[in-house]
Amino acid sequence: MAAYGGLHIVVAVLVNGLLIAYLSLFPALFAVITARLTAAGGAPALLLAPCVWVATELGRTHLFTGFPWVLLGYSQANVLPVAQVASLSGVYGLSALVAAVSAAMAYAAVTVRRRYLPLAAVLALIGGLSVWGSLRIARATLTDEGQALRVGLIQGNVAQQDKWDESKAGAIFAEYLRMTRQAIGRGAEIVLWPESATPFYFEEDRAGADQVRRLAREARVPILLGSDQIERGAAPKYYNAAFLVRADGSSGGVYRKMHLVPFGEYVPLKRVLFFAGPLVEAVSDFSAGQAAVLLPVNGHLLSTSICYEVVYPDLVRQSVKAGSELLTTITNDAWFGRTSAPYQHFSQAAMRAIENGRYLVRSANTGISGIVDPYGRVLENTGIFAPAIVVGEARFLQGSTLYSRFGDVIAYASTLVAAVALLLVRRSAPGGRTLPASPNGRAIRHVK
Repeated sequence: MAAYGGLHIVVAVLVNGLLIAYLSLFPALFAVITARLTAAGGAPALLLAPCVWVATELGRTHLFTGFPWVLLGYSQANVLPVAQVASLSGVYGLSALVAAVSAAMAYAAVTVRRRYLPLAAVLALIGGLSVWGSLRIARATLTDEGQALRVGLIQGNVAQQDKWDESKAGAIFAEYLRMTRQAIGRGAEIVLWPESATPFYFEEDRAGADQVRRLAREARVPILLGSDQIERGAAPKYYNAAFLVRADGSSGGVYRKMHLVPFGEYVPLKRVLFFAGPLVEAVSDFSAGQAAVLLPVNGHLLSTSICYEVVYPDLVRQSVKAGSELLTTITNDAWFGRTSAPYQHFSQAAMRAIENGRYLVRSANTGISGIVDPYGRVLENTGIFAPAIVVGEARFLQGSTLYSRFGDVIAYASTLVAAVALLLVRRSAPGGRTLPASPNGRAIRHVK
């Protein structure tokens, strides 16, 4: 916010603090609800904690457009046998599973009778799911289905401060064209450029757009690229968009980013947070797209997610339900610097592949770019902050997983259970209650 958004450091700290305060509401809400339930129901009510936790994650996904970054279930993204659960229940099911282990351990710590029974049951469930997940990965039936496609991913590694430097625009664009030719020379049948890759508005710069169209036409290879878009009018609107140039050089479609980054692409509650105005001026005040557009390639349909909207599970699932056979995502993670965030972002994107039984291909300006198979296995990936070209195989797939058919049933069921439990607590008689004995044998007295 200070380095790229043009805010004074004091204002940047304030704005960042507001975002942190908003996100902190959800674990705080979890703690309040869980305390309320255990006060009324004793130690057994701890076993409701996974439902409460998932309910708060669902709220964080949707409230004020949402910010579902690094939900608890993503901790299992690299534990592939366990991560296969996402194909059944989505990332929320994994969150519930991880929270269940913690709840069972807490229960064992504060009770005496059958203290280890819930923990044994949870561990047995995890063991069974791990065996099933291992067998699912070993069979890998999806990797033999559908039509193969060689994908070229361009990682330009353009520094954030150089992206809109007019003196460097020509060199940046020329480098993208050169890298694209190299990817095509290595057999790429479609080429992806990152988010906002062109140093100009694609539809506004006729000469630049014509060079991209000519390259696609001459090579007979479609190009999917990120570029900003302007919708002219009395009050012009700006969109973060992805453009598909067909193999014949014509336009194949435009997808406008639907979930914008708060304090990165727009300022929420702009009238209240007027002091963050310079941030909007620095990054542009984008409008959100309204539809998940599918893009046609070689007789198939693919979908794309721009930047952090790939962390919205249902957004990607809706594209698959509409007919997407290949997941693509383009991003610019230069903002994150050399932190853990680029790695977190890539892992979250990989979870979408498992959930939907689709290959996922990702082009990132500064990395990580890569290809993930439907089981979450990373087939190709790059490092960060280095130019790179990735050419590898993906497949168009048409099957569906349990999650892609039924969505976030686990999340909504958890929310319902938590709500009913709270309702029952509210109807319970007031007054004190003696909870089950603690491990040292003393009763725990709670006074409301």
